[in-house]
Amino acid sequence: MNAAYSSIALMFRVAVFLFVATVTLPAFGAEGPGRVLFTHGGWEGHEPEAYRDLLVPWLRDQGFEVIVSDSLEPYADAEFMNGIDLVVQIWTMGAITGEQLNGLLAAVENGMGIAGWHGGLGDSFRLAQRYEYMIGGQWVEHPGNDGVSYRVNITDHEDPVTQGLADFDVVSEQYYMHVDPNNKVLATTTFNGDHDYWIKDAVIPVAWKRKYGEGRVFYTSLGHKPDVYEIPEALQLLRRGILWASRGKYEQTPNLVSPRYPSR
Repeated sequence: MNAAYSSIALMFRVAVFLFVATVTLPAFGAEGPGRVLFTHGGWEGHEPEAYRDLLVPWLRDQGFEVIVSDSLEPYADAEFMNGIDLVVQIWTMGAITGEQLNGLLAAVENGMGIAGWHGGLGDSFRLAQRYEYMIGGQWVEHPGNDGVSYRVNITDHEDPVTQGLADFDVVSEQYYMHVDPNNKVLATTTFNGDHDYWIKDAVIPVAWKRKYGEGRVFYTSLGHKPDVYEIPEALQLLRRGILWASRGKYEQTPNLVSPRYPSR
């Protein structure tokens, strides 16, 4: 265990590193969660520190106590993770130990939420299949790379995460993903075939929610660079998804399985 994490864990346990507040989230219920672990690291091209600076102040403004870690070691501390309501993670690629992975999976299965975006959640730990199973998808390609203009289509206008949001345009990486067909999909994008002709008209999810055990999982593929979240609809989608994922221990989560194939 490194010194930085030891210090964080110690301050957490003796209430020196606490930010205590009460928050009301009308769209999600009156009583709310308290503690968020924000983990950042992995590939620097996705600007994990910039996202830390974008989201941690907002989370604290929402009344959360936020513990920031540039290490995955907290995942392996079962006592620590038991006191966390939500993990917000940006950790593209990299490696996770078995102990860290098992700790994260167990915490989510027991009701903790996890939320994230782009490669920070959807392209983490490529050798950890159980992690991909939990998240519900894995990045495989972005035809045309950065700078592709595409539309995000809101497909579920009744869900509280997307209610009231209109379709919007993005110039960024358009993520082609391998996705669990049982995710509850909230938004999609359609590929035009300009870069890989054989995927013309392919529709791929951009945002979804799901359960893993008793925990909530929210993911959006938006966010190659933080400037994507200068688009109000994109930022609202991310923020609402994070708040939804935080409430798994405080609200009953309905069955989110969405079968896509006929049973016979």
